[in-house]
Amino acid sequence: MNEQTKRLSYPYMVWISIVIVIPILLIFLYSIIGDTGEPVAFRLTLQNYRAFFSPIYLNVLWHSFVVAAISTIACLILGYPVAWIVSKLAAHKQSNALMFFILPMWINMLLRTYAWITILSRQGILNKLLARLGMGPFQMMYTDFAVILGMVYNFLPFMILPIYTSVLKVDPSLVDAAKDLGANESRVFLKVILPLTMLGVVTGITMVFLPAMSTFVIPQLLGGGQYIMIGNLIERQFLLTGNWHFGSAISMVLMVFILISVAVMKKFESNGPQEKSAGKGAVPW
Repeated sequence: MNEQTKRLSYPYMVWISIVIVIPILLIFLYSIIGDTGEPVAFRLTLQNYRAFFSPIYLNVLWHSFVVAAISTIACLILGYPVAWIVSKLAAHKQSNALMFFILPMWINMLLRTYAWITILSRQGILNKLLARLGMGPFQMMYTDFAVILGMVYNFLPFMILPIYTSVLKVDPSLVDAAKDLGANESRVFLKVILPLTMLGVVTGITMVFLPAMSTFVIPQLLGGGQYIMIGNLIERQFLLTGNWHFGSAISMVLMVFILISVAVMKKFESNGPQEKSAGKGAVPW
């Protein structure tokens, strides 16, 4: 990197320091400080972290992980076929189809989530439709189902777009070559298409799992006031109980958990089928 490039990067480094590095350092500082009850006196302690690693809070972390994982898997199951179908449309139809998924993102996330209350409530649109079919009413609000549905709806575009980009880069001649060499449709997908689009899949999983793990708006509205995920727990510590030290400790634990998840994703991406198959000279099927 030459001197001119370094100088051009200085504003970026200053901005990153202001909006990312300094806030993280402040949160970490709050997490290791205990209030002594005196106006100015504080002491360094790990009590905030020890308090988090109790069964009740670990259960909240585990429940958040399970809900985020299920939401991510659901987005992947729905998003991959949609991305593949959109990529096979004519060019002008692709733009229209993508706009169909992007337009809802222009609406505030809070309003989009509120709309599901009208749909899923006991007197909502879905239950009224089921009543006409002789079923229901069902209790769908304030359940894991409602929270997962809200997450899938809000985060599905983040899964579709990176997979769509990866699918567009797949060379059709490779698919034709695989079929000419005797591979059926399923083996073509598993041995050619999936490895070549794995980068988009990993990116989509990361972009869905991370916000699903830390969100608090969707569980708050669709899960009810007693539905606690890790994001809601952090929010309550800062806004309701006023325990910023414990809230900061939970935030740091969540950040470490997310960084580990990203590292695992990157490891899977670097050691994925694409690289393994690229190093082999033989036809994999």
